[in-house]
Amino acid sequence: MTSLNATVTGTQTSRCFNVTAQKIAITFAYCVLVVVSVTGNTFIGIIVYKTKTMRKAINFFIVNMAMSDLLVSLILFPRVVMRLYLDSWLIGGPLGQALCKLVNFLADVSNAVSIQSLVLIAADRFGAVVYPLRPSVFCSKRHRLFILGTWIVALAIHSPNLFAFKLVEYPEGLSCVWKWHEVFGESSSYEIYFVAMMVTFNFIPLVLIAILYIIIYIKLKSQKIPGEQSANAGQQRQQRERNVLKMAIAIVLGFAVCWLPYCIYMFLICFSSDISWFSCTFRYFSFFVHIMTRINGAINPCICLIFSRNYRMGLKTLFR
Repeated sequence: MTSLNATVTGTQTSRCFNVTAQKIAITFAYCVLVVVSVTGNTFIGIIVYKTKTMRKAINFFIVNMAMSDLLVSLILFPRVVMRLYLDSWLIGGPLGQALCKLVNFLADVSNAVSIQSLVLIAADRFGAVVYPLRPSVFCSKRHRLFILGTWIVALAIHSPNLFAFKLVEYPEGLSCVWKWHEVFGESSSYEIYFVAMMVTFNFIPLVLIAILYIIIYIKLKSQKIPGEQSANAGQQRQQRERNVLKMAIAIVLGFAVCWLPYCIYMFLICFSSDISWFSCTFRYFSFFVHIMTRINGAINPCICLIFSRNYRMGLKTLFR
């Protein structure tokens, strides 16, 4: 981690970029992403809160994801700007130590909450389409317990970050660094921990989500809605289900596309001994990866507004 941080501010960067232009471009990009993310995710939460007809499990799960995206945007933007314009960690003492741990910890927690929310959204759509006459698992107030569970699980699995990140004083200044072996011992492998997290909370959930949506798609193509008194009513219900399904699939695809480069990037860091840390190609890829992860938090509100008439109507109502 220390070597990686060095490449961000080191003199080698000047070989690939005009340093001033690079700082301006990154600052502008992050400003745009933060504004879109904060504004969009805040509106998503307000729309669901203000619109009684939208207080359903799937919308609460979307709000849960929006709040996690909002959190990470507010946390990471100051850190990115600080690393661009300052050579060391700005705040020292106990407060600086706490911030060093929390910034990295909460960023990973947000990602875990988002992927769990996507699984809950897929499960909700699966129940609504495949078993439309059965009471939903997420009915009544159960969805609140599931939402609380996403945060508890995310906090628990990433708790090692609270111990592994430390604020260390070097001759050139303070730095927030990763001290896995110092905390957990030389025999403990952070590579195994990383792979376990990726498989359990990225690859397996995305495979499960894909399977659920394939089943839902097949069911929508073939089913005749039971209990409907008219063909028109059945068609309207199927159309509503398809619209919600399109929105949910778009959110999942956005997540997969934005986070796949990051997974590849971290695998290269952990397991490849042939990486040229200071090569221009790797530097370009590094900036691309980190921008993509932040784009995900900004596009989710846009997807909701594009694919859901209810969200668009809710936004119009707010502006009135």
